[in-house]
Amino acid sequence: MNQHYSHDVLIIGSGAAGLTLALQLADRARVAVLSKSAINEGSTWFAQGGIAAVLDDQDSVEAHVADTLVAGSGLCHEDAVRFTVERSRGAIKWLINQGVNFTREHDSNGYHLTQEGGHSHRRIIHSADATGQAVHSTLIDRVRSHPSIEIFEHHVALNLISQADADSRKLRCSGAYALSREADHVHVFQAKVVVLATGGASKVYLYTSNPDSASGDGIAMAWRAGCRVANMEFNQFHPTCLYHPKARTFLITEALRGEGAYLKLPNGERFMPRFDERAELAPRDIVARAIDHEIKRLGCDCVYLDISHKSEAFIAEHFPTVKARCLEYGIDITRDPIPVVPAAHYTCGGVVVDRNGQTDLQNLYAIGETSFTGLHGANRMASNSLLECIVYAQSAAEHILLKMDDLNEPDQSPNWDESRVTNSDEDVVISHNWDELRRFMWDYVGIVRTHKRLERATHRIKLLQKEIAEYYSNYKVSSDLIELRNLTTVAELIIRSAMERKESRGLHYSLDHPRQSTIARDTMLVPTNFAGQDIIVSKSPVD
Repeated sequence: MNQHYSHDVLIIGSGAAGLTLALQLADRARVAVLSKSAINEGSTWFAQGGIAAVLDDQDSVEAHVADTLVAGSGLCHEDAVRFTVERSRGAIKWLINQGVNFTREHDSNGYHLTQEGGHSHRRIIHSADATGQAVHSTLIDRVRSHPSIEIFEHHVALNLISQADADSRKLRCSGAYALSREADHVHVFQAKVVVLATGGASKVYLYTSNPDSASGDGIAMAWRAGCRVANMEFNQFHPTCLYHPKARTFLITEALRGEGAYLKLPNGERFMPRFDERAELAPRDIVARAIDHEIKRLGCDCVYLDISHKSEAFIAEHFPTVKARCLEYGIDITRDPIPVVPAAHYTCGGVVVDRNGQTDLQNLYAIGETSFTGLHGANRMASNSLLECIVYAQSAAEHILLKMDDLNEPDQSPNWDESRVTNSDEDVVISHNWDELRRFMWDYVGIVRTHKRLERATHRIKLLQKEIAEYYSNYKVSSDLIELRNLTTVAELIIRSAMERKESRGLHYSLDHPRQSTIARDTMLVPTNFAGQDIIVSKSPVD
């Protein structure tokens, strides 16, 4: 049976950004948190490295800002970078107060800080090599115990709901339709404020370090609702994911390279010094392209990451998760090099927001990897992402609480209409389209791109979208269909953005345009139903 739920704030997504926001709001608002799967099955849980913050007396805000700007290849918005970095110490203090157990130094009461690619100082605070799990589990415990937060696990958001706003000629967001995977019904979730915290879209690629939930749902829903997106061509490929036929999406943390691990060819030769003077500590785009180049040049399946020259005690203390997981596949990292390949890891672009996380659609916010704040530019610097989640969740909470009392309750929205659809007996179409999408995105819109490859991808995505639209119109929705529909939307945005950028910059490398332009511009895509303009409003849900 279809249900109607009403809250002050609806948060779609249950990672670090969404749960931080829920906790910041819950003392003054009734909050609903939608989780696509179990609450602990997002990208946050699997984050290994840590959180970048200015915590050491030898470090400075200026140094962290400068490093981020360099990594972003001229496209970072300096005001967003400075805003984030200046709040980094406060963000870490808040996490510590929530109970996050970060790793401490042996000889003092201070916290152990490590260094990662692109950073000029040790500024990565971490919990061994399972920082995401430490942060996420702590936030989950806090959220579960708060009486004003209601958690809805196994609910997949379908579409945003928009309504007329009594105070302007623009639409406002007033909720979302979500499929309950357990009840197999679409429910209505209404709220004064809606927040997208659904993560990125790396599942659009064949090889990814992300969990299955990273299907770009928030970006696709916001685009359909009339919000701009920016810089979708900048997909970060993590250089080092475990290469093993039985290993799915296991990331080998960058902290290994920060602590002295070497990248080697199958013959044992180091190769990174030939590509960059920073060698293994070069930014991720440089390292990923170097590995991709060597794999293609040699025709080998992978390269190797070697930390076996460090002591067994050091490895066991700093990298227990990596050590244990690799042992499951017969790899003893204290003696053997780790086979690695690049894999899609992070979506640097997203839904355009301001400093408060506000999108173009009134009362709709986006935070975390779903959003485009201007922090990451053309390449995200390691460990800035969890920092962005906390900082912008706190900023959004401040903004929402300032206006909460002045917001009207939304009008009741109609139930999801399933009267003209039937159950599908051809779900094989979904799996085939899913496989085709991820394969051609990997082949044509991957680490190295050409105009011809992008044209092929454009042709393929149009055919897929036509098939999926027909399928979506005639059959009951399922979680797989929802994700496939969203992934094709995001794929189109990535392809369009890549086609528009006539240069190589950061994570976008084109053989047809190998040089970087002297003018740095964001790639801004504007939907035909752009929500930022005055329009004649309608009370029908956005589809």
